Amino acid sequence: MDAPAGPTPPPRRRPWLRRTAGALVYVLATLAACEGLARLAFSWTSFVQRVEGRDDASWRLRWARRQAEQPTLYYGFDVHHPVRGWAVRPGVRDLRAFGDRLVNTNSEGLRGRREYPSPRPAGVPRILVFGDSFTFGDEVGDDETYCHFLQQLLPHTEVLNLGVHGYGHDQMLLYLREAGPRFRPDVVLLGFVYDDMERNLLGFRDFAKPRFELRGARLELRGTPVPSPEELRAREWRRPRLLDLASMLRSAWDWRSGAAGERMRDLTAALLDEFRGEAERLGARPAFAYLPVYGELDKPDLTMTRRERFFFGYCRERGVQSMYLQRFFLQRKRAGESLKLYGHWGAREHRIAAEGLAAYLVEKGLVPAPPPPAE
Repeated sequence: MDAPAGPTPPPRRRPWLRRTAGALVYVLATLAACEGLARLAFSWTSFVQRVEGRDDASWRLRWARRQAEQPTLYYGFDVHHPVRGWAVRPGVRDLRAFGDRLVNTNSEGLRGRREYPSPRPAGVPRILVFGDSFTFGDEVGDDETYCHFLQQLLPHTEVLNLGVHGYGHDQMLLYLREAGPRFRPDVVLLGFVYDDMERNLLGFRDFAKPRFELRGARLELRGTPVPSPEELRAREWRRPRLLDLASMLRSAWDWRSGAAGERMRDLTAALLDEFRGEAERLGARPAFAYLPVYGELDKPDLTMTRRERFFFGYCRERGVQSMYLQRFFLQRKRAGESLKLYGHWGAREHRIAAEGLAAYLVEKGLVPAPPPPAE
């Protein structure tokens, strides 16, 4: 006879499993506590002012705070754009902005009311002007932008203002790809402001935006389609503040160490190369103008700053027509005129820039000289 079966042995214990589970619970509890502390810290204005900087998270959080007071994209004339992030709304009529200034746009979203036929009129040169808020004309009216004054100085040439506030060179490139084939320009003019270079590194600035990454010698587009304001507001509360804090600290270190600056210069050069190539593929001549802003207007002489050396060094190496407007501002300063050294240009600074641009464009043969005034 078989012996009766004994009692079932207890299962083998696995202490390592218990230890792993305990460690995992500990880690999750620690992360949850840190996230709670981070959210508490971000509710303190003094902490936010100390840690916010020039990174995506900082710009996004600034935008999110504004939404509580003004649930618009940024300005009242802005509209969401799935490729460029934001654009100027078409068909704006007599909108009061920047205090008491009037903003109008045509059916294409270009500053002013004038419409531009496609195809362009025969025998009429056309200039597309790209840039940021200085080109668009923040803080001035429709008839006070340098594009408007340039049109007056070159009456037999069409000058189209495609400037958009807050744009980096990445967004300007995408705008050129979008609008260039439709408008068929003779000249593509880029109003270069050094601050735009920093925007090339960002995926969020005045609003969410696309950006390019430099992979070897190739530019790869990231961040499109750009989510709508409604989507961003809905997901903002779920974003881990711990990751935002880590992003801010890493960005601060990258700028302090010089790594971010080097990456910014390399990426900007690649974007300008592609912008220039896109203009040439359209059959247009590219021209880059350095727009002096803020304290650059008040330099005592024509000695170039580090920023200007980067720009003009790039143009010289690539054989791009460049325009140095600071000398025109210096002439006015020596004549006793006062210049606006803070914020955006006023009407006087826009006028001076237009006079310098007109002189360069005619001198270099990019546009025909205007007819002499009638006696």
